[in-house]
Amino acid sequence: MIAALIAALAVAGVGAAWRARANRLADRAYRAGRRIDAQGVVVGAESFTLEGTNGRALLLLHGSGDTPQTLRYLAERLNHAGYTVYAPLLPGHGRSPRAFTKVSADLYLAAAREALVVLRAGTSWVGLIGLSMGGAIAVQVAAESPDVRVLVLLAPYLTPPAAVQWVTRLSPLWGLVQPQLAGRGERSVHDPAARDASHAYGTFPPRALRALVATAAAGRAALPYVTAPTLVVNSREDNRIPRALAERATASMRAPVERKWVEGCGHVITVDYCRDAVVDLTLEFLARHAD
Repeated sequence: MIAALIAALAVAGVGAAWRARANRLADRAYRAGRRIDAQGVVVGAESFTLEGTNGRALLLLHGSGDTPQTLRYLAERLNHAGYTVYAPLLPGHGRSPRAFTKVSADLYLAAAREALVVLRAGTSWVGLIGLSMGGAIAVQVAAESPDVRVLVLLAPYLTPPAAVQWVTRLSPLWGLVQPQLAGRGERSVHDPAARDASHAYGTFPPRALRALVATAAAGRAALPYVTAPTLVVNSREDNRIPRALAERATASMRAPVERKWVEGCGHVITVDYCRDAVVDLTLEFLARHAD
């Protein structure tokens, strides 16, 4: 019995040492060639605010493993149209893969709620825009916030494919030996220039994957409680969300919903070849619901 206990502790110790080393290597690879600010955030991945002129404000929420950089082009176009835009960096993002091992669905939601409070302080007209996992977070916030005037869901990650759900269920096992799982997100952005500019991690630790799936489930459960007019935009070539899943994901919504499709891009539709089409659809929708 004692020998077995000693052996188990030894294996656990080796596993912990291996995971720590793997996380250090992942951190080093991610930070190589990137500048880090005084808060430990990659320069270009930080939160940002753009002050508008029309008295309306929009909260933009990015996806899992990514940063507000994916929303910058959209934000600048919205700001040019008069909107105040706030795009916060979610917990554990834009820092290091090791920071990504400490995230949770609750932390994401708390950060979004806090960001909306900040946005409300300057205006009585607020809207939400969420990309990928940010869409699932935005749905939850909109469902509990009747003052939210509009909701825009861009490639919302609400129903993970079956393979992702199985990998997540098994994460307590594979996480013992593989602390960082390759994200395989190369097809998420077709435009090579946009792909090279990304500050995405490109890897998923077990906890971050569980946080993603839990956030998707919470967003899906909140859909029937959303009352704000909603725009949903998906790519026909989305590598993360098959079209059938995308169509079913928002079927339970009771709020007025407009569904649009774009082409020529992967999952991150705000930076890919279809980004102008996404911006135009968003601006047209906002203009129709400006009151």
